Amino acid sequence: MHHVPNMTWFETVVDDAVDNLPDWVVERIDNLLILVEEEPPAEIEAEHGDLLGIYDGVNLLERSEEYWGALPDQITIFRGPHVRMGLSETELRSEVRKTLLHELAHHIGIEDDRLTEIGWD
Repeated sequence: MHHVPNMTWFETVVDDAVDNLPDWVVERIDNLLILVEEEPPAEIEAEHGDLLGIYDGVNLLERSEEYWGALPDQITIFRGPHVRMGLSETELRSEVRKTLLHELAHHIGIEDDRLTEIGWD
């Protein structure tokens, strides 16, 4: 990549990825915020390394009546780890989309083992 994309540009890339999600994914999104941060929190980074994104919430398969009225689940996409990959703008857009889909899969209820099996890891 010839320049380091700033946060505004990166947020636009994430917004574009959200706007272009497949219908079958959009139909399953429920009570979810999608955020962009510069870096993962230190405690999460210490445990997981250079994390590209993270899902925090109760996935759709585990929700019960007690979930009603809960604060929204969150997906956070991290700019710094993406930028450090040294990708072209086109490659970075693709990686952001892949990260977003991976985290949305967790929201839907698909665990990492299954994501690996289907090639979404």
